[in-house]
Amino acid sequence: MIKIGIISDTHNHFCPKVKEFLGQCDEIWHCGDIGGIECADEIAKFKPLIAVQGNIDNHITRLEYPKYQAFEREGMRVLMTHIGGYPAHYDMDAEKKIRQYAPHIFLSGHSHILKVINDKRYNLIHINPGACGTHGFHRVRTAIRMTIDKGKITDLEVSEWQR
Repeated sequence: MIKIGIISDTHNHFCPKVKEFLGQCDEIWHCGDIGGIECADEIAKFKPLIAVQGNIDNHITRLEYPKYQAFEREGMRVLMTHIGGYPAHYDMDAEKKIRQYAPHIFLSGHSHILKVINDKRYNLIHINPGACGTHGFHRVRTAIRMTIDKGKITDLEVSEWQR
């Protein structure tokens, strides 16, 4: 069993409220637009971090974090990218990767809009945690935490904070 925190679009802002929400998590998965390597380092010091680069991340962050991450946790295949779209509207490259990897969980960020969607076509759950940073058009900052246990997602929770 593993407890996961999922965030995106921090844009160099990893505040105490987000840390408090993610405090019980074993790992943090960051769906891109970290904002800089210093922010990534801060998150990685707090909890083990798996992250992808986003479109605002500089070359240093892009050297450290790839465009796609594919990995497995507790019997579930996970595919993560920053610009991935959502069911029936996937980015072309992301959809190729989905067909190739056949993940149980597909994570993306970029839109600043929180979404959790069951994609019956690809038999996966799509998660976009929205944005937990303060830069962007969103008015509410969001993050997700969940438990993965023996191939099942349980206890999926959303938290939100005003900008």
